[in-house]
Amino acid sequence: MQQAHDLREEGDELYELVGTLKAGDWDRPTPFKSWTVNDVVAHLHTTDLVATVALEEPDRFRAMVRAGERAIWIGGASANPSDLPKGAELGERWYAYLGELCDRLAGVDPSTRVPWFGPDMGARMFATARQMETWSHGQDIYDLLKKPRNNTDRIKNIAVIGVRTFGWTFANRREEIPADVPYVRLAAPSGDTWEWNEPSDTNFVKGDAVEFCHVVTQGRNIADTALEVAGDTATRWMAVAQCFAGGPETPPAPGERHWTDQ
Repeated sequence: MQQAHDLREEGDELYELVGTLKAGDWDRPTPFKSWTVNDVVAHLHTTDLVATVALEEPDRFRAMVRAGERAIWIGGASANPSDLPKGAELGERWYAYLGELCDRLAGVDPSTRVPWFGPDMGARMFATARQMETWSHGQDIYDLLKKPRNNTDRIKNIAVIGVRTFGWTFANRREEIPADVPYVRLAAPSGDTWEWNEPSDTNFVKGDAVEFCHVVTQGRNIADTALEVAGDTATRWMAVAQCFAGGPETPPAPGERHWTDQ
């Protein structure tokens, strides 16, 4: 499954970045809700552990979600965030386990349905969701360090999940899903053009694929991008786009996470 390979590469890139951190950097707050680097990496690690439960024991996962058990967030006592190491040791543990998760995903039938905190999804999209979260939280660290990022066409997976969660964005907010799905046309890092939905001159999102991915993962406010948006539906979507599971979240305010050299 290509998406499992892409997730592995996403992890490789982030692992290389955290390998440049000094000991004190791990306790610095990132622009994401003031989470420290330790918080960000611990979140990725524990969520990868939970992803394994969903992948291998879906009934157990659903039961724990229904019961509201906190264990679902930590995947067992050994993954309790308070028990995790800090700093470089945490980075090593996260990276090693991510490799195991990628191995599991690589052997799964892509059509397998996997439960999650939002709607169930196919295994291919499940792997993409893990890549999306790794990429978006990785950006928290890039933004903290103000380091430029060399994005590749691997982010197409994230753009895909961004487009496919158009309806989820509205349903998650208990709003009626608009029937007029916007046309999306994006310029890939390689220079290729990616397109989704029926072409329209009045209801569309056009521009840089990386910026689109920042908006749908709520790493940037639409006002801090050069994306071209036309039409009421496209405008409403981009104002609150959310491609990740969980309750409705509010994007950062304009200027809050504006960092152009990426």
